[in-house]
Amino acid sequence: MALQAMSDQELHERYEVLQKTDNHKNDLIKELLHRLGRLGGEYQQMALDHQREIQFNRDGQIRERDLKDEMRRLKASMGRDPFVLVLIDGDGMIFEDNYIRKGEVGGKEAAASLWNNINDYIHEKLPHIPADCRIVTRIYANMKGLAETCYRSGMLERATLIEDFYRGFTGSKILFDFVDVGPGKDRADDKITGTVCPIRTPLPWLRDTDLVTELFKLHLSDFHCQHIFFGCSHDNGYARLLEQYTDPTVTKQITLLEGVPFERELYALQSRYAAVRFENVFRANKINVYIQPLYPSTQPASREHPTRAPSDHDALPPTSGYQSPYQSLISTKGPSPTPGNSLIMNPKAPTWASTATSAAQIVSPPPTPTPAASKPATSTEIRRNRHGQRIDPATVYDRDEINRLRSMKLCNVHYLRGDCRYDPCTHDHKHKLTNNEKKALTTLARMIPCVYGSECDDPKCFYGHQCSLSVTGKKDCLFGENCKFDRSLHGLDLTVVKTTKIGKK
Repeated sequence: MALQAMSDQELHERYEVLQKTDNHKNDLIKELLHRLGRLGGEYQQMALDHQREIQFNRDGQIRERDLKDEMRRLKASMGRDPFVLVLIDGDGMIFEDNYIRKGEVGGKEAAASLWNNINDYIHEKLPHIPADCRIVTRIYANMKGLAETCYRSGMLERATLIEDFYRGFTGSKILFDFVDVGPGKDRADDKITGTVCPIRTPLPWLRDTDLVTELFKLHLSDFHCQHIFFGCSHDNGYARLLEQYTDPTVTKQITLLEGVPFERELYALQSRYAAVRFENVFRANKINVYIQPLYPSTQPASREHPTRAPSDHDALPPTSGYQSPYQSLISTKGPSPTPGNSLIMNPKAPTWASTATSAAQIVSPPPTPTPAASKPATSTEIRRNRHGQRIDPATVYDRDEINRLRSMKLCNVHYLRGDCRYDPCTHDHKHKLTNNEKKALTTLARMIPCVYGSECDDPKCFYGHQCSLSVTGKKDCLFGENCKFDRSLHGLDLTVVKTTKIGKK
């Protein structure tokens, strides 16, 4: 009835209201469906991301597990063969005399003493180093030069004791090696499966400092090397190497060994590096080598030897050409050299003069030819042959006269140069030489080779510039390999072709 009572207008109005309501409902449903579709897509994306995260985490866990296993293997490998390196420049870090004098036995004792001291230091000062850590020792030196120096200083009765010493040192422990870097034939000897080779290959093209430096750098970055004991207190040159390292994690891996007192620049670095001195292992003082080389002979040795005052030629390197640090090892703590102490002759070593005069009883040396055309050189002239080599005037000596003059301890510089600089001089200046005595004294001085050899241009030089016992064209003499004159000073052409004049000094 109510519907009948409504007019058409009212019915249309009610329909429009309902239609609007349906439209609102439809719009809501559409929006809900749109939102549902969007949320569904986001859900799918998040589900994929989650799946990837799960896979990534799983892969990460696997990688982490593998890395941990690899780290364990690396740590085991790094700790498998730990060692400490004892690296020594043997030209200046020289073992105590009492070890070297014993030869091979002393070498073994020195190796044991060094090993014990290093081992004790590790346990006391470096507790982080594993107990099974091995000690590797490398000593680099010029064996010939070292032997010559120790012998000439009177420390040894024969030069070959050095070789015996280092043979014992190297043979005592598998990881202890002495490397000869001096002149010599190329050899390649190794310690293989416990076979001990006493001396490693000489490397004449490298200096010992070069080898020590390179080995130092190599082992400093080696994770098997737990620590380096560096024996270099005698040489300021190593300060350049040590100054490069300032990182405490690096410097704490190095301990400086002291033999002779640290040189100035090395001493300044002790605030950065640990330092230790092992008592009764290495020499604490430098070797005095302010002498001419002496060589053994078959004749009994005399304890009276000729000495002389130093002259301009006295800063003498050994005649073999060896010039690494021994010349710098002249002690600066002792008294200044004087004619009495500048030549500390080896009391056990016979002199060249005594050998020459003794051998003269057996065979007479060939006379030195004197060309008729040559004239005696004046005090400002130097005679030279066609090769420019200095030629000494011929000398004739009397054995008894030579021995008599040797016992008089005359000052060669005073009598033969006239410019002795020592006051007071410990050698005789008062004796008045006869002409014959002066000739004999000149002959005696000529038995000492001049360090400048045949190139010497000092007209007042009284040393020998060629072996007077050699014959022209022959590179040997009565003494053979024991002659202290270099092979190049044998067999010179004695024909004088020119005279070089030198201004008066």
